Amino acid sequence: MRLSVIICGLVVFPLFAQARRTDSQTNESVTTAQHAASYNLNVAVDEVILNFHAEDVHGLPVNDLKLNELSLLDKGRLPKKILAFELLRDYPIRAAILVDTSYSMLDHLAAVRAISSRYAQSLLRQQTDQAFVVDFGTRSQILQPWTSDPGVLAKAIDGATANEVSLLGSTTALFDTIYATCHYEFGKIDHAASANFIMLFSDGEDDSSRVSLKQAVAMCQSVNTAIYAFHADDSEPGSDGPRTLTQLALQTGGRVFHEEDSPAERYDDLRTIETDLRNQYRLIYTPPEVKHDGSFHRIDLMMPDRVDRLTVRSGYYAPVH
Repeated sequence: MRLSVIICGLVVFPLFAQARRTDSQTNESVTTAQHAASYNLNVAVDEVILNFHAEDVHGLPVNDLKLNELSLLDKGRLPKKILAFELLRDYPIRAAILVDTSYSMLDHLAAVRAISSRYAQSLLRQQTDQAFVVDFGTRSQILQPWTSDPGVLAKAIDGATANEVSLLGSTTALFDTIYATCHYEFGKIDHAASANFIMLFSDGEDDSSRVSLKQAVAMCQSVNTAIYAFHADDSEPGSDGPRTLTQLALQTGGRVFHEEDSPAERYDDLRTIETDLRNQYRLIYTPPEVKHDGSFHRIDLMMPDRVDRLTVRSGYYAPVH
């Protein structure tokens, strides 16, 4: 048995993680971080959930793993108890298409529309899947609420253009948008009954969010939502954008692709997302010990030799009370 983790992250949250507003007002639209920043995560710590995708050497899903083929360590210790292990195959997909329309992304919008429209029209299953479209700069707005109609989604994607504030060289609230998307949209669906992801188009720059990258990731994890980012590769020297996108993807169990890939390569990227989400395992366990100290719990998941690639998060942070 060997450790075959190639895509990993930093935060894993329990199955029953919840977000609670600290005041009495509710708002179910993706707007600005003024709303998102007023939420706190209340996380039960007695159960940890791991979703992972396993591939063989040919890149094909390995869908016949047995629990006795796996070995799991939490901070180097065996879990107290394995509560569940199941294959999640062909689950309905719930997708958020997030388009950065800030000034720095203007030259990339044509490629963004081509990639996201291809997904909506070629891979979205109208009978089972749903998606919605958000554009963002300093603020964010829903261009199209949840729908299973690929034509409606494509029309909304075509409408994703830079707003007037963005054209004036305004700021970008990437983390706020991700946080609000997960809380207001994925948080109101039965996210345990679907495979959920954010298709993010951005250069990774964030200069006006009120929540941090860690908080945005935490909210994604609480609603079991992975981030698959398409990176605009013309960042300024020394930019944190590429690293930010990498962290967002790895810490939520997603991946990073490159926007400038050829049409054939872009379709392969989209098929990779499809394969990841349609073929997942869910492992739920009780950790050996959790102290409310904010410490990082590294998770080591060992696979049999017939698994060549494993997409999984690398651990979780204990909550702080």
